[in-house]
Amino acid sequence: MNFAPGVHKWALPPLVGAVLFTFVFPPLAALLLAFGLFALWNFRDPERHPPTVGIVAPADGKVSVVREEGDQFRVGVYMNALDVHVIRAPKKGYVDGVSHSPGANKPAFSKESENNERVDVDFGLFEVSLIAGWFARRIVPYVHDGDSVAKGDRLGHIAFGSRADVLLPPSIDRDHLLVEEGDSVRAGETVIAEVPDDDDV
Repeated sequence: MNFAPGVHKWALPPLVGAVLFTFVFPPLAALLLAFGLFALWNFRDPERHPPTVGIVAPADGKVSVVREEGDQFRVGVYMNALDVHVIRAPKKGYVDGVSHSPGANKPAFSKESENNERVDVDFGLFEVSLIAGWFARRIVPYVHDGDSVAKGDRLGHIAFGSRADVLLPPSIDRDHLLVEEGDSVRAGETVIAEVPDDDDV
């Protein structure tokens, strides 16, 4: 099993503490053990196998937003604390910019979460946003300006409950969308939109 960077910071201290307190104060040891195992689960990073056709989900979880913004559609995926929190590229592209914006700390499942701390990865014709939740507020992007990514490549990690949005290319219209709010998706594997014949994926 692979793990996202930073797992040692969250998992190792409570696991070590659990060992130290096992015979001193067992209830605390059990609590520390539970949190350490939860951190390991939250930072897991399983391999994914993207399909050859279509735009894929950027994150594991449930689709929480599908809406039109100007001439583009936004699809947002809410990740609860048990979902995989590694964010993946919905299609291939070149990174035009990576920007960090501080913000509020609202729960990631709420509409107000769009004002939370976030990292936006701009690919020119489309954009992926990593939005922190209320608990850890920890976003670690893996890509930088000028990077080339393939569909399904890892873009970053968000800890402990969060949201990932993709602002789809202008060539994608309502008829191309394959998901609606409430659907469950898997990062890098679930196709969320068909691609027009003239759109290079």
